[in-house]
Amino acid sequence: MIRMGRILSFLFLLAAGGFLVWSFQQKQMFEAQFAREAQLARDVADHIHATVVMFTERKVPSGLLFGDALTRMGVEQASIAGIISAAGAVFDFRHVRAGNQMAVGRSVLGELRAVRYRIDAERELWVAPSGDQFHAEIKSIPVTTEAVGAAGRVEDSLFNAVTDAGEKPELAMSLAEIFGWDLDFNTDTRPGDTFRVVVEKKRYASGQTAAYGRVLAAEYNTGSRHFRAVLFHDAAGHTAYYGTDGKAMKKAFLRSPLQFAAPITSHFSLNRFHPILKVHRAHLGIDYGAPEGSPVQSIGSGRVLFAGRKGGDGNMVHVRHSNGYETMYLHLSRILVRGGQEVGQGQRIGLVGHTGLATGPHLDFRIKQQGTFRNFEALKLPPAEPVAKHQMGEFSASRDKWIALMPDLNAQLAKALSPAAVTGAVPQPVTP
Repeated sequence: MIRMGRILSFLFLLAAGGFLVWSFQQKQMFEAQFAREAQLARDVADHIHATVVMFTERKVPSGLLFGDALTRMGVEQASIAGIISAAGAVFDFRHVRAGNQMAVGRSVLGELRAVRYRIDAERELWVAPSGDQFHAEIKSIPVTTEAVGAAGRVEDSLFNAVTDAGEKPELAMSLAEIFGWDLDFNTDTRPGDTFRVVVEKKRYASGQTAAYGRVLAAEYNTGSRHFRAVLFHDAAGHTAYYGTDGKAMKKAFLRSPLQFAAPITSHFSLNRFHPILKVHRAHLGIDYGAPEGSPVQSIGSGRVLFAGRKGGDGNMVHVRHSNGYETMYLHLSRILVRGGQEVGQGQRIGLVGHTGLATGPHLDFRIKQQGTFRNFEALKLPPAEPVAKHQMGEFSASRDKWIALMPDLNAQLAKALSPAAVTGAVPQPVTP
């Protein structure tokens, strides 16, 4: 019995020792696993701290310098000097534009990681810490280009019709330029007018529209008049817009010296009552009621005969064109050209004002033909050269391709009423 007890005691001690060894091994294993998990957590935290950048994005305010904009976004003064020094080596700060996006990126701990500024649709300025200094470079923004369609109906203005269709104001400007030789969008637009367009859209990877490219085809319908334009190139490779019959849309003159929101307040007349002089006399031009500072464009290419102050005409620009035409732009608040200068069609030559004998801001526009003042509203404008006969086959193929992409107007308007509306025909790859 005594021997059996000793054996049992030995076995108990052996089992207890084994349990202690097992417990110690388990403890070591758990400690090692905990250490691995703790290290993994530290590694993940370090990785997040080193790689994750959270951006705060705002538009550059008007009138602020680049450094001032950074200050408003909370960048430390100690860093701003280095950022400006590095960025100035690759970017001209005179090209900073109010309204463009600026973003400041920080780590999860709030440390400055990057500053980026959107230069244009396809380029960004990036500045990031590099040791004790900063490194700056201009990066390309990947974009894809597709040909898509858009359409809309005018209720009050072309500008609002385009934005109501979900497009940007730049597209309205393009349409005004294309049809500007046949339509004055200040006076010719009517409620119920419609437009359709096929335009290149540049998109970011997110699908957001970056910018517009070329308008490939456009249509504008107003009352009984219907206009269509197709982009095509001549034998020399110069692009221009042509009607579906191959005739040039471009005329010798634009249909208006202003683009938008400028109703005619006084017409051409040989016997008008002058509001200041209080006498009846000829009014040999057209008055456009436009806000002070509105840009005035030359309706055609030519040479500036006179640019300066001229009595009751106030600040005036006088341009001589080809074929015996001359144009005059009166009562300007500011003149942007000089005598003897060559100007192009659509070039900005001054700003609307009320200098001279004027009761308020407006543009008095006049035109002469062979030395005689003419009524611009009734003047027929001569066209440019049509598509060459040997190019008509190529032109017809291009015309049919783009016009086929124009969206159905009714379907497009129905989409515009939906909060999730997306304008456009089936996207098409675009060739240069």
